[in-house]
This record gives sequence, C-alpha cells and structure tokens, in this order.
Amino acid sequence: MISHLRERVTTALWLVRTLIRSGFLGSSRVDRYIRMGLNLRRHGGASPVSGIGLAAARDPDGIALIDEAGQLTWRELDARCDALAVGLRDLPGASVATVAILCRNHRGLIEALAATSRLGADAVLLNTGFAGPQLADVLAREQADVLISDDEFDAVVEPAAQRLPEMRRIHAWTEGESDRGATVDGLIGANSGTRPGRPARAGRIVLLTSGTTGTPKGARRGGSTDVASLAAMLDRIPWRAGESTVIAAPIFHAWGFGQVAIAATMTCTMIMRRRFDPVATLELVRDHAATGLAVVPVMLERITDLPDEVLDDHPMPTLRFATASGSRMRSDALVAFLDRYGDVVYNSYNATEAGLITTATPADLRVAPDTAGRPLIGTSVRILGDDDREVPVGEVGRIVVANNSGFDGYTSSDSKAFSDGHMVSGDIGRFDENGLLFVVGRDDEMIVSGGENVYPLEVEQVIGALDEVLEVAVTGVDDDRFGQRLVAHVVRAPRAQIGADDIQQQVRDQLAGFKVPRDVYFLDELPRNATGKILKRELDAGPSNQRKVS
Repeated sequence: MISHLRERVTTALWLVRTLIRSGFLGSSRVDRYIRMGLNLRRHGGASPVSGIGLAAARDPDGIALIDEAGQLTWRELDARCDALAVGLRDLPGASVATVAILCRNHRGLIEALAATSRLGADAVLLNTGFAGPQLADVLAREQADVLISDDEFDAVVEPAAQRLPEMRRIHAWTEGESDRGATVDGLIGANSGTRPGRPARAGRIVLLTSGTTGTPKGARRGGSTDVASLAAMLDRIPWRAGESTVIAAPIFHAWGFGQVAIAATMTCTMIMRRRFDPVATLELVRDHAATGLAVVPVMLERITDLPDEVLDDHPMPTLRFATASGSRMRSDALVAFLDRYGDVVYNSYNATEAGLITTATPADLRVAPDTAGRPLIGTSVRILGDDDREVPVGEVGRIVVANNSGFDGYTSSDSKAFSDGHMVSGDIGRFDENGLLFVVGRDDEMIVSGGENVYPLEVEQVIGALDEVLEVAVTGVDDDRFGQRLVAHVVRAPRAQIGADDIQQQVRDQLAGFKVPRDVYFLDELPRNATGKILKRELDAGPSNQRKVS
C-alpha cells in the first residue's frame, strides 16, 4: 500500500512539473481559469477542439491563427466559431446532427470543426484526395446533413451531392465572389455576436482511416479531460505555451488534426497555408519565428530534397521541434534534416483509433533512424505472436496498444479487435533491447512466398539504402509456383542509371534468397494519397508510368 501511494505521489509530481515546464500551468489570473471552466461547461464539456474556447479565455488578444486570409486573435476566432454554430443551427430543414468537412488547411476548417462541436453535432473530416464515388459513399454512410467544402472540390462534390438531395451545402474557401449559396464567412457575418445554446454534450470528431486498402472507416473521437495524456506528450515533444507552430500536415488526417488540438490547448499560434510547398513552408517558419513544425514524413523529405543553395537561403534558427507521423520516413532525409537544422525531429507512431502511441526523440533517431521510439507514459504497447502471447525482445509480432485515446467506436458496423484490453493496431513490429519500437509494416501487407513470410519493409530498407534509389515500394503478386512473388517498384535518384540486376543483387547480398524481388519496375514517382502514404493497391494494378525490367 505504501509503495502504491509513493507511486501516485511520484506520478502527480511528474504531472505538475511537466505542465509547469511547458507553460500549460502558469501565472494566469484566477478569473481566467474560472472563465476557462465556464467555457467548457457552455460548450457541453470537453471535446477534441475545446482548446479554442480555453485559449480565448486564457489569452483573448493573443494571435490564434495565421493563414492566407490574414490573422485572427483567440477572441476573434472564438466569436467566429460561435457565430457559425448559430448559422448551422438555423439552417432551413432538419436539425443538424452530422457535418462533413472537405477543406484544406485554413481558418474555415478550424471554424467548422469548433462550430459543429458547439452544436453537439459530429464533424466528419474528409480526405481532400477523394474521388467522386468514394466521397459519395462516405457521405452516404455518415448520413451527412451538411457538407462544408472549398470551391476547388466542386467537381467531385456535385455528383456526390446528387445522391444526397437533403444534404445542405456551405462553401468555405472561395475564390473571388461566390454566388453559389451559403458560405462560412456569410453565416459568420449574419450571426456576428451571437452564441448557440449549451448542447447536451459536446460534439465528436469522426476521423477517417487511411483507406490504403479500401474504403476508409470513420473512427469517432470524443473529448477528454485527462491531462496526464497531454503531459505524456509534452514530456516527449517540447511544445511550449504561447509559441508559434506551422501546421503543414493535412488537418483532415488524424495526425494533422491532433496538432491543431494540441496547439489550441497550449495557446500556440497556428500558422498554415492551403497547399504544401517546401520553400513556402521554410519561409513560414522563418518569417513568423515559429518554434514548431508539424508535417507528414513526405513533407520533410521534400524539404531535404531541395537544392543546397535553396536550403542555405532559408534557415530556420527559431525551430525547436519538427514533429512527424503518418508513414515511414526515408532515413537519408531524416539524417539530412537533423544535420542541417539540429536535433529537432520527433518522429511518432500514431493511429487514427489509438492516437499517439510512441515517439522517437532526436537522440533515438540518431541511433536508429527507422525507429518509432518508445511508448508514451501511460501507454502500454505489446508485441504478440499468433498465440496472443508476448514474443521475446527482437521477434516480430502484432502490435497491440492500450491508452486513453478517446476512441468511441466506428461509425459503421465494423468493430476494433482487442486482446486483453489492448487494441489491435493492424501493424506488425518488434522491440529492441533498448526498448525502441520498430514498425515492420501492416499485417495485411505481409507476403507469403514459397511458404516463407516476407515483410516488405525489410526489403524496401535494403533497396532504399542504395544511393541510386530515391524511393521504393515492395508488393506481392500472385504466382503459380510460389503462391506470391515479390515485386519492387523503384524511383531512381536523379541521373542514376541503376538497373534491375543491381537491385536484385543488393537484396541477394543482404537477405535470404526468397526475399529477392523477381520483378523490378521503374517509375517516375510512387502513387500517394493526400497524406503522403504510398498506395500499394495502385502499384498492384500496374500504373501506366511503370517500366518493367525482370
């Protein structure tokens, strides 16, 4: 009992120290903390976007957001969210229970998220890379009452909207004068100074899974007042209250959305632009003296792939952390970023359902650039074999996770598998003797060739180590003799002349013979979705820009 009490006291002290060090707990006046509590109550309790109201109470005149339309204070952003909530509530037709949002990174997306939550409705974040049929399927499944979208997506929205005649449409980012009906700015202007009533509960956020193997599922995420989870993240990644962060990662994705939630909670200025451009991103960090940068790995790669003279002209002296997640990062790009900008990269393993699971610090990445890091405090990660028992250190198995992510089930009839209270992630990986996690790949990507299990990532890393290779993806295709055979899809580095024999020999020299790709395709680029993940199903279909060399 004494040891248990000692543990609780130690945890409480760590929690307070971490929150004070980050500035989350500070010297704000008592009346501001009271207003923060009242704001939570007025909005129906905690939600994933409660941070906006809290920041408005804590630092009303601080800069909340900077985008291509200008800047907003927390007071202004909070008031705009209230006004939009009233506008949504008063739309003609049935009451609003679900709002779908198809927007790039800008204020309208943030306002739509917060306004929907303040109504007690669910907000569904849609992938900006959706084709028309996929968009229509998701809108129908989620039973969207309202769709808020940017003008640029009209071509895919129009056919989808025809299948849902009762769905009301609102335009967010518009180019020039728009005569297409209701707009976010129009609803805000018409209801300026008003507030919605208190909902029975704050609305939830529905985040879509990546859908790399099929139609994405909708994962509900509710709010949480668990400050221990926030402290666990702050203990690993050096966010500081009141600073500025460039959010380049797509906000519709779980990782990008999470960075918005953290920034608002920490009263950090959110800096964003609608489309990612590597040079423009460097300029945003420099011009606004940002201390943080949130990206998906392919963005960091695009930055390091810039010519040296461009990088020399765009230093980032204020940058303290660049946080990435969403897919595997090229080791050469990671090391190049660290060497140029210092030990500032924090690479995280994140899941739509489970949230933040592990984080690799710069020290971890210097030792092992391909590691996903260590579990956060309060998060349990296990590696299980086929018998659902933990495997020894170093052995590969299924990754299962237990934490307080706020996952509230799928919107469809699908259910998430659990094992002894741990969520089955769908990924496979291993721990090393230092407690570092290495994600080997997806469970459904494993290739069985000649009765042997092959994890594509292992082969990809060997091929990717070649200087002449810029990118590579390995897939399996049906084979009459072996069941499946390995296929390497390779993007050559500029001016490289490497051939299929060289690639096959590289694998043969380092791995078992059954792991050598029998076919090699050379491509101009790998197909990716809007968050930078490689779409292996499109590679299996044989895109037209592939040239096969066997």
